[in-house]
Amino acid sequence: MDSDGLLLTPGGGRHTVGLMDDKEILSRISGLIDTEHRLRAQLAAGELSSEHERGELRSAEEALDQCWDLLRQRRAKREFGESADGAQARPAAEVEGYQQ
Repeated sequence: MDSDGLLLTPGGGRHTVGLMDDKEILSRISGLIDTEHRLRAQLAAGELSSEHERGELRSAEEALDQCWDLLRQRRAKREFGESADGAQARPAAEVEGYQQ
């Protein structure tokens, strides 16, 4: 996520996450998983440099972690009677630092 509250996407694109509902977040997760699979297949076929693939793959993984974190926040808020719309995407560096 950048300073404007936008989720960074593989390839440098930006996607507004604050306006997404659970269905849209899950759709975004699915798209990021597809991107991850495509990049791995391109690397295996020799169609992509490993440096480029690693950068794109890292971006996809960070965006996936942000989406999963946002979805968990939304679900937790609903569980405790709060509005899920109050959940906000956290910066990739923060989400990546969590212990699993």
